[in-house]
Amino acid sequence: MKIFCGTDIIEIDRIKSSIEENGDNFLNKIYTKKEIEYCESKKNAKYQHYSARFAAKEAVFKALSQLLADKYEVSWKDIEIVNLEDGKPIVNLLKKGYNIDYIELSLSHSRDYAVAMALVGINI
Repeated sequence: MKIFCGTDIIEIDRIKSSIEENGDNFLNKIYTKKEIEYCESKKNAKYQHYSARFAAKEAVFKALSQLLADKYEVSWKDIEIVNLEDGKPIVNLLKKGYNIDYIELSLSHSRDYAVAMALVGINI
C-alpha cells in the first residue's frame, strides 16, 4: 500500500471576505449543499467551519494530485467534507472511479486559522 499526504492552512478572514464579497457565487462554486447547510447551522462560527472545509479540500487535492494529475480533472465540489454522528469529519469523493482504499482526515481551527491534513491510501 502507498500512502499520500496533503495539508493546508487558511486564514479564516480570507474565506469570510470571499463569502461576503461573492456570496452564493463563491459558496456554490466551492461547497456542496450538505457542506453549506452544515456550516450555516454553526451561526457565529460558520466561517471557521467553511474555512476548515476549504483547507480539507485543498489537503485532499494535494494528497490525490500525484495519483490523479494525468487521469482525472477534480473540481472543488467533487470533494465533499461531512461529519459522522460522533463529529468525525470524513471525505466523500463524489466522482467515482478514483480507486482509493481510504482517506483519513483531521481538521482544526482557531480564531484566525483553519488547518487540515489528509492521508490517502491506495494499493498499487
